[in-house]
Amino acid sequence: MPTMDAAHAFALDVTRVKDAAGLADLLEEACARMGCSWFALSHHVDFLAAPDRGVRVHNYPEDWARWFDERGLGLTDPVHRASHRSLEGFFWRNMKPLAGERPEDELILSEAQRHGIGDGLTIPAHIPGEAHGSVSFAWTPGIAANDRALLFARMIGGPAFEAARLLANPELAQVGPRLTDRQRECLILSAKGNSTPKVGRILDLSPDTVREHLRNARQRYEANGGITLTVRALYAGDLSFEDIARR
Repeated sequence: MPTMDAAHAFALDVTRVKDAAGLADLLEEACARMGCSWFALSHHVDFLAAPDRGVRVHNYPEDWARWFDERGLGLTDPVHRASHRSLEGFFWRNMKPLAGERPEDELILSEAQRHGIGDGLTIPAHIPGEAHGSVSFAWTPGIAANDRALLFARMIGGPAFEAARLLANPELAQVGPRLTDRQRECLILSAKGNSTPKVGRILDLSPDTVREHLRNARQRYEANGGITLTVRALYAGDLSFEDIARR
């Protein structure tokens, strides 16, 4: 059974992988520790329509992957939908309250069973500015996922997904905060609905200085207005919704 030490070793090893094949090998080892057969690390996109929009590493049967892609299920699969409303991960057998039921769901799950994919668990992976994603592990029909496997998957899912992102987009490792502390303070207060003079009074700055900070922030994000700037800063992680909502 998987252990805490095994999870720590995985998290270290996954930072050293050089390509998707190396990552797949580590995920295969994780499957062996959990006693499962299948893994799928993926952004939730239509890979036939937009193959460059996301990352995917899996060992599912090719016939199942083809059936899945031909129907564009990256966007509507019930497991994917359930992961959009979870942070910590879940067993597939418990996902209906999260996903909500659609008529086609039973067909999808039955087809998965037909291809040898039974019970499973999923760890969400959501990055601001990117499509939703997840890391899933699945067992053959008749074998149930267990609590220890879910705990192990929770510990390794994040590092695995981050490694995949960096392999696909090495430039992500070079990107840091785009805003200075002062620009960020001005933007947060402005996004809360404060006027430029009021932002200046709060921060003890002149209105012209506040405008200069916001202008420079817009240039950094190539944004032509305050709303666009706020949205792009949220997606990039320079701001959080809590920053804006907090009084």
